Amino acid sequence: MTGSLVPRAVGVYGGGRMGSGIAHAFAVVGAAVTVVETDPASATAARARIDASLARADAEGVRAAGTFDVVTDAAALAACRLVVEAVPELVDLKHDVLRAIAAAAPSAVIGSNTSSLSIDGLADALPDPSRLVGLHFFNPVPVSALVEVVVGPRTAPGLVEDARAWVAGLGKAAITVRDSPGFASSRLGVAIALEAVRMLEDGVADAADIDTAMTLGYRHPVGPLRTTDLVGLDVRLHIAEHLERELGPRFAPPRLLRDKVAAGELGRKTGQGFYTW
Repeated sequence: MTGSLVPRAVGVYGGGRMGSGIAHAFAVVGAAVTVVETDPASATAARARIDASLARADAEGVRAAGTFDVVTDAAALAACRLVVEAVPELVDLKHDVLRAIAAAAPSAVIGSNTSSLSIDGLADALPDPSRLVGLHFFNPVPVSALVEVVVGPRTAPGLVEDARAWVAGLGKAAITVRDSPGFASSRLGVAIALEAVRMLEDGVADAADIDTAMTLGYRHPVGPLRTTDLVGLDVRLHIAEHLERELGPRFAPPRLLRDKVAAGELGRKTGQGFYTW
């Protein structure tokens, strides 16, 4: 890996599954990573999550060249060259977090890990919108090969090349997409997943056979229903509702998806989704 391409000091705001994975990716290639969480209990959980992830990598022969720390005070981000926000897909929450990052690290580039929200809309929270670029990582981050670099209309042109170089420094491939609803990956992924749910709802085939049609027929590594379980049915529903508002009824969530979310069947994280985990 070409870790020398990544900034020496990187911040991650949010230490959940995605934020911890992003912290792992930068720590492995030599960055000093600072993760910000909201309270001591969340910070402890994030630290355990990253420790476990790095331990698994070490057992596979990948030793982290960098370091990480988890804190509850955003002021610790002051020295970071890059700060990635990785909080849930709620506009108001992301606006609050982006303001906090901008205040704590006034010279940092800010990356948003949003999978569907407008980069330009998120940039409205910043005193300098040109500092924001989309850095959409994929779950699980440590082994995923792709990062979507999303360019807003106010993103500084040179920042795009910096972002692509940082992605290369992580040993991952970058695609560059214009700021648009769902970007490239979420728009395509959600479209396939929603049709798979409709097929299940209509009794076309069971979940395993629908997924096998895509894994063996189209060489997808994981079928759309199992992927939805991994992502979280609630996350898929939220993105679908956003895309329906932006792009129209072809992204309307099926009743089966709404019913499962209402029943708390959110996928792997709850033990039950389209599969039992």
